[in-house]
Amino acid sequence: MELAKRKEVPLELTWDLSAMYDSEEAFQADVKKVTALTEELERQYRGKLNTPEAILNCLDCYRELWKTLRLLAEYRDLAASVDYGDARLQEENERVSQLYSKIMSRLSFLDSELTSQPQQVLEAAIAQGGPNCGYLRELLRRKPHQLQPETEKVLAALMPTLNAPYQIYNMAKLADMEFPAFTAEGEEHPLGYSLFEDSYEYDPRTEVRRKAFSEFSQKLREYENVTAAAYQSQVQTEKTLADLRGFPSVFDSLLFDQHVTREMYDRQIDLIMEKLAPHMRKYAKLLQKIYGLSSMTYADLKLPVDPAYTPTVTLEASKAYIEKGLTILGEEYVEMIRRAYRERWIDFAQNQGKSTGGFCATPYGSHSYILLNWHERMSDVFVLAHELGHAGHFEACNRAQSIFDTDVSTYFVEAPSTMNELLMAHYLLKTNEDKRFRRWVLSCMVGNTYYHNFVTHLLEAAYQREVYRIIDAGGSVQAETLDRTMKETLQKFWGDGVELPQGAELTWMRQPHYYMGLYSYTYSAGLTVATQACKRIETEGQAAVDDWKRMLAAGSIGTPLELAKMAGVDISTDAPLLDTIATIGGMIDEICTLTEELA
Repeated sequence: MELAKRKEVPLELTWDLSAMYDSEEAFQADVKKVTALTEELERQYRGKLNTPEAILNCLDCYRELWKTLRLLAEYRDLAASVDYGDARLQEENERVSQLYSKIMSRLSFLDSELTSQPQQVLEAAIAQGGPNCGYLRELLRRKPHQLQPETEKVLAALMPTLNAPYQIYNMAKLADMEFPAFTAEGEEHPLGYSLFEDSYEYDPRTEVRRKAFSEFSQKLREYENVTAAAYQSQVQTEKTLADLRGFPSVFDSLLFDQHVTREMYDRQIDLIMEKLAPHMRKYAKLLQKIYGLSSMTYADLKLPVDPAYTPTVTLEASKAYIEKGLTILGEEYVEMIRRAYRERWIDFAQNQGKSTGGFCATPYGSHSYILLNWHERMSDVFVLAHELGHAGHFEACNRAQSIFDTDVSTYFVEAPSTMNELLMAHYLLKTNEDKRFRRWVLSCMVGNTYYHNFVTHLLEAAYQREVYRIIDAGGSVQAETLDRTMKETLQKFWGDGVELPQGAELTWMRQPHYYMGLYSYTYSAGLTVATQACKRIETEGQAAVDDWKRMLAAGSIGTPLELAKMAGVDISTDAPLLDTIATIGGMIDEICTLTEELA
């Protein structure tokens, strides 16, 4: 069955963006507002940011402008994300992107003038306290990498062009790629990005699953060179900016934004590649045995442990599961979940041109918006709980912090989301003692939560690190190089236990994370923190919950190390990661034991 066009989707399955703007007139009023605020800031403060009072007054005005400008950008971007085939939506989104860059270019004088002030002037402004302190502290940290005012102005004006690689990638992936139907087991099957990644990868029918992988890969290969060109442009731009700003390497530049050391970054990749790989190879062998496969291939790795036991769930039922599963986080948190369903924060629909995967956006001053593709599977409940974790995080920190203190490090940002997946799983384990059900829940944790974050995204990160090493050394990357690098990464992790069919090397084409800096590795980093904090909740109860909620509200007032410490986790050592890897191994061992008992 072919995916519906966006206009054919039932309204109740779509999100309601009217909480942001209930009319085009309201949207345009805010366009005028940010334009006026920009003019006011230029007129009143350009060349006059030389006293603590002037600085703080200026930032008060800038906070309001920043809030409104981000709301405008989120509104158009969310509308465009559900239908990349709609030219009008894409044009409107591009228009706001141009407005955004124009305003940021005009206001680039703010950071340039502030960083040129004597440090004691900025410190005096910080000493007065208030909602602008975080911005000024971060400015002082960035001061050594600030460029000349005219250079910063030009870079801000070029922002849409600098972001073009990501737009090219999305248009090729979501607008231009049209997948033909394929025939397997005597039937014709439709194919598309979300259909493959959300359905066929998990299909227990070997011929259907492997044929879908083959046909999907063939279509990807047709766009291999243009996607590689977009990615090459992305990483070369990042390297150029790193050099311009005086960073020793592109790694230092990208990790600087995350408040993370190179040691923390490398540790996450190296330990998982070495220590987790044996556990996951054992899991792959178990799947091979369960399905009676003569060989285990890359196309088989996401099979469910129990193909005959895959609970389905309606949208209405999912609400009850999530409310009960996350009730430990308190009534206020549960009410947020109820509102998300009631007020249509969530876009459940499957339609042509819609962004794949899932995400949550929480504009400052508005509630969250969640995008996913709903298939009425219990695994979708875990995905929704994950995105609601992002919602709960930013709902809390947006209420508690200045907009300047809500830009949480990507190293930490996946901790609240993955925590919700763990809480859901633990709740389900407590509600049913049946061995088959227990095996199913454990396999959801290993095959979805941990696989997604500790395998899929971690392998992306290991591959990405090799790409940046090439770029840092003055090289470049083309499709052939990217294919080879991805294949070598997969071979290193899976060893001889998993065959890599033609098309596995194209996995680098499937994720947007490469256009977001060093993001892929942070999924495992966040889940490491979540695993350890969840263990605290299991053993210490309400005290650990209270610590977790205080951390959620802290926003970006702390570094990842400091935020984790608030949650009772010390990530300055290897111990939390090694314990988390051992936990995954323990779950795989229990799944194997239960499988023997249930045989």
